[in-house]
Amino acid sequence: MTTLLKFTIAITMLFLAGSINAQDLNGSYSGTLEAQGMKMELIFNITPTNDGYSATLDVPAQGASGIELDSVLLQDKNITITSSKMGLTYTGTVSGELIEGSYEQMGQKYPLNLKKTVKTKPGNTALPSTDAALEKLAAMESGNYKYSVEDYFKTPEAYSFQLSPDGKFISYMKRRETGERDLYLKETATQKETLLIEQKEDLIRGYFWANNTRLLYLQDKGGNENQHVFGVDVTGQNKKELTPYEGVKVNIIESLKEDEDHVIVQMNKDDLQQEEPYRLNINTGEATKLYTVKAGDPPVSSYDFDRKGNLRAINRIVDGINMELLYEIDGEFKRVKLTEFGDTFSISSFNPSSKNPDDAYVISNLEDDKIEIQLFDLKENKKIKTLFSNDTFDVSGVSLSRKRNYEIDYFSFTGEKTEIVPVSATYKKIYARLQKEFGDKQFFTLGKTDDESQYMVAVTSDKIVGEYYLYDVEKDTVTLLYKLLPHLKAEDMATMKPIKFKSRDGLTIYGYITLPANYKEGQQVPLIVNPHGGPQGIRDNWGFNPEAQLFASRGYATLHVNFRVSGGYGKAFLKAGFGEIGRKAMDDVEDGVDYAIAQGWVNKDLVAIYGGSHGGYAVLRGMTKTPEKYACGVDYVGVSNLHTFMGTIPPYWEKYRELLYKIWYNPNIPEQKAIMDEISPALHVDKITKPLFVVQGANDPRVNINEADQIVETLRAKGVEVPYMVKYDEGHGFGKEENQLALYKTMMGFFAENLKTKK
Repeated sequence: MTTLLKFTIAITMLFLAGSINAQDLNGSYSGTLEAQGMKMELIFNITPTNDGYSATLDVPAQGASGIELDSVLLQDKNITITSSKMGLTYTGTVSGELIEGSYEQMGQKYPLNLKKTVKTKPGNTALPSTDAALEKLAAMESGNYKYSVEDYFKTPEAYSFQLSPDGKFISYMKRRETGERDLYLKETATQKETLLIEQKEDLIRGYFWANNTRLLYLQDKGGNENQHVFGVDVTGQNKKELTPYEGVKVNIIESLKEDEDHVIVQMNKDDLQQEEPYRLNINTGEATKLYTVKAGDPPVSSYDFDRKGNLRAINRIVDGINMELLYEIDGEFKRVKLTEFGDTFSISSFNPSSKNPDDAYVISNLEDDKIEIQLFDLKENKKIKTLFSNDTFDVSGVSLSRKRNYEIDYFSFTGEKTEIVPVSATYKKIYARLQKEFGDKQFFTLGKTDDESQYMVAVTSDKIVGEYYLYDVEKDTVTLLYKLLPHLKAEDMATMKPIKFKSRDGLTIYGYITLPANYKEGQQVPLIVNPHGGPQGIRDNWGFNPEAQLFASRGYATLHVNFRVSGGYGKAFLKAGFGEIGRKAMDDVEDGVDYAIAQGWVNKDLVAIYGGSHGGYAVLRGMTKTPEKYACGVDYVGVSNLHTFMGTIPPYWEKYRELLYKIWYNPNIPEQKAIMDEISPALHVDKITKPLFVVQGANDPRVNINEADQIVETLRAKGVEVPYMVKYDEGHGFGKEENQLALYKTMMGFFAENLKTKK
């Protein structure tokens, strides 16, 4: 890994003292760090304080801003900046608006000169529409509706319920009146509620119970996706950031029931392009590296640990596109499988109930088109038996009982709806009891106490947002904990109907249609087709969809199409989409629209297309490929130019570049570059003839803001007015409630202007 990328960036609060006047160092200072042919801009933002200075650091290439800085000595215009967290030193000499110096870390020194600059926000700040213009657009939506946008999209009063391992607490996220989401605990015996973590500027992106007395939670900065791990005791004490490595992305990959003081995380601390595993002490933050990817070795995509935290298997990317599973045999990692991308062989979990330590539950489609669950001897590289499969859909879910020596409780898979298949006698009894309680509603056991005496149950459907219940096995009682958004009455909601149709080249395509609740046979209503993100391996599912319900409440139908390359339908269907993004995959979306029109459900002249990420790309591609088919479109954090998109991927995606080329296209192959030119909407903006609304998060690390700017700037140059919403505290999709509400209110005004007024 290049040392340069390790430099991103560590520095904590900055104090300056000496002979330089405060005003001389007030502002932003930019410099470019260069090493081994790579470049990275750093921006130091320095502000005078009563006792010196404070400063923050921005790393635009990583979408990181506002990083607090640490320990600086300024004497006779000579500056020394150090960081104990990263073990680095910057030394320089101040001369007017320049600081000439060098950057040193881990024994290597590089020149780094800083120049005073005017700090700018990401992207072209002249392009976004004004708040007034967007509010005017939102006001185009008028009518006397039973439910407002807030009713569908405001954060529930409480959500994300979890049981503590001993069942003494229930944890959950709780909404403040102003929309922020805080983490709370409630004692199950006394019902006493306690605020545990109060949300500040950054969202809590997820949390879980590490043991009976301590929780871990994840946060990033402004949506940049560089999540860090924090810990807190149930008492609120020992609150600590456990992975204080700026510019580093951290994921928790294993909770260790056999070692309650540790979890296993993976992070790109030593190499921004490669995640490596660490045993992390959840109290002190001490991190012990468990495996190092050596320079020149194939990059690792994932690691498999057993319940005791032993690294047992490594999954690597070979030749850029093939997947290799290495399994530890007699103290050495040896190849067990080499599969091409699209084929699947991976460890779901090891089998502690077996006397053979090499037994594992694996998911595999090497012997068939569909993924199945097998019992497999990894040392012998031999399937023992197939445990569960389905002829139509991939299966992958298996749940074990730790209390009953890891007996299989149930299998699960997603077909037209989510299916649970009970296996053990114990779980069959539990499932039958819950089925008696909830009937044909969709329900899941989300979690359980360590002694398996209590289960957390979630209930949902296409008309129910979600309900949480607690099932006490011994008492045989089902107790309601909370209903999410209970003001949305099921009887007012629209039905999501599974559909399937043939593509123009003969593939069976699955999807869903949601018609307005008051739809009458023979009506032809406006349609919003909503291609999903990903695109590979992702699919749309049956269940409550707040977007589709909002659209239905305003008289629009919503179409979800699981086009080729979507997951869940077998490897042939997945691979049929490789090298067909924007082409045959887009044909499938269009064929879905034609199917809905042929059923007599929708008005062919009132079809909108809306999507996020790849779905945003599909919007732009659809409006340049078949502009006559769509009345308008909404592009949400979507790719517009395949060339620039592939040039701005985050560093931790670099190991997947060849896979990206395989799924999409390789710009180094002339024939494929020509295809990229053909299907990059930014290169064909002249074909966009219908209204377009563009939405972007400024800190998006996956789809750079330049993707949106290109489209908007080019259309504006043609004299086309394009409403453009940018949120400077968001990344790849909006997470904050106020931003989500602004998005949907403006979107509904845009649809009202372009779908309702054109009848």
